[in-house]
Amino acid sequence: MARYVFITGGVVSSLGKGLASAALGALLQARGFTVRLRKLDPYLNVDPGTMSPFEHGEVFVTDDGAETDLDLGHYERFTGVSARNTDSVSSGRIYSSVLEKERRGDYLGKTIQVIPHVTNEIKDFLAVGADEVDFMLCEIGGTVGDIEGLPFFEAIRQFAQERPRGECIFMHLTLLPYLAASGELKTKPTQHSVKELRSIGIAPDVLVCRSEHIIPEKEIQKIALFCNVRADAVIPAYDLKSIYEAPLAYHKAGLDQAVLDAFGISPAPRPDLTRWEDVMDRLTNAEGVVRVAIVGKYTQLEDAYKSIAEALTHGGMANRVRVQTEWIDAEVFEREDPSPLLQGIHAVLVPGGFGERGTEGKIRAAQWARERKIPYLGICLGMQMAVIEAARNLADLPDAGSEEFDVDTGEKRFTPVVYHLKEWVQGNHVVARRKDDDKGGTMRLGAYDAALKDGSLVARIYGDTRIEERHRHRYEVDVSYRAQLEECGLVFSGMSPDGKLPEIVEHQGHPWFIGVQFHPELKSKPFRPHPLFADFVRAAVEVSRLV
Repeated sequence: MARYVFITGGVVSSLGKGLASAALGALLQARGFTVRLRKLDPYLNVDPGTMSPFEHGEVFVTDDGAETDLDLGHYERFTGVSARNTDSVSSGRIYSSVLEKERRGDYLGKTIQVIPHVTNEIKDFLAVGADEVDFMLCEIGGTVGDIEGLPFFEAIRQFAQERPRGECIFMHLTLLPYLAASGELKTKPTQHSVKELRSIGIAPDVLVCRSEHIIPEKEIQKIALFCNVRADAVIPAYDLKSIYEAPLAYHKAGLDQAVLDAFGISPAPRPDLTRWEDVMDRLTNAEGVVRVAIVGKYTQLEDAYKSIAEALTHGGMANRVRVQTEWIDAEVFEREDPSPLLQGIHAVLVPGGFGERGTEGKIRAAQWARERKIPYLGICLGMQMAVIEAARNLADLPDAGSEEFDVDTGEKRFTPVVYHLKEWVQGNHVVARRKDDDKGGTMRLGAYDAALKDGSLVARIYGDTRIEERHRHRYEVDVSYRAQLEECGLVFSGMSPDGKLPEIVEHQGHPWFIGVQFHPELKSKPFRPHPLFADFVRAAVEVSRLV
């Protein structure tokens, strides 16, 4: 059976629970243990799929088609363990399940209450897969004291109480604010946060204290005394230059040892940190810089493209260069010539998105990269915009557009080269969708195979003609325009196994111009960069040497 580590937060949100959880998972792996990480979010949305990226950042998609919190991306990037549908749950999903059971009569007419019905549902979720790994790390979203998070805190309290002694510990993250006027770090917020946690029956075994300043030993002793935690289990957590420094930094601070001590695991296996030492060596000893423009519609919030930004960093590691990302709002290109803003850019990436806003700007970015022979990577909507650009400017289809945002009127006509995805093959059955279906969870989600064309650029990059990638889309390039587009040099170099759905396009005669319908960024790791991103950055390096 797995040992459980419950990670909670206090004082303020955004302290880095997800990063701390991911780093702890990597450190336990380095000591030879197997791990799985989970996220429990208190919001009432059933999943993040219908939430605006401005509200919640990117939606991370798992192989089995779950739309999850972006923290699961951190978990995968740090541990290499593929997340599953059972690794992410929200209050909305918990309540939906409880209400479905009530309507079926599973509770035999009993009055449905938060305790025990909601808390039991959460505990059932926690117990899934407990016999598969050595450690289960479970992060509770939000902060202690949040009213919507109380059922989760009560559930983990009950869960730990019901398990044999020594199977569960609690790790709590807090903030030590610095008051410049008095020149002091203040421990009182941490004390109050722990007091709030203890008031609901949870006593932390390990405290991780975020601070912008060095925490003196006397303050660590004070925290240990007033929070009833061993001094060697009070772990300082300072700001880092890179998130990938976290495993080494937390190991130096003693986090993994404190967790193993809390479980009574002694002697603890020695860690092998060579993987993370190599990652940091590639980051800190880069041999050059390349500039990549990300032309998107959510550029005001970088978390909306978190996995893309990290995958570019991984591509830089693979080539021992630093990738300098330039975030450009696609709407700007609808008003201005792209050339001045893209001056000195070595590659262009157009990411996914939904809705019409900014699409014409993305089309102009694709045109600029095609005409100037600058490496271009279009992801999801970025691929569709590249196809529309080629249709308009190369294939004599000036009215080319997408059913997602173009509408025929008496004065304006359009040719739908991108259409609403009506059906596709999933496993051994056909999935059908209507345009007016509910938005949540109705897209083509999760991992699907693709067949690559022999001799194509993507086949060379992958080193194979059969790949599997994760998808999240409800619109698709119309394959009936394939011949017309290929005559103009836009080759459909990747297709679904049944040959009906375009997965990859590339421009012949261009050094590096690729559009993919899937999201390769979701599978990239710092120690195993995705081949598309590694080669995209390599192509950018070639351009930088010519400038």
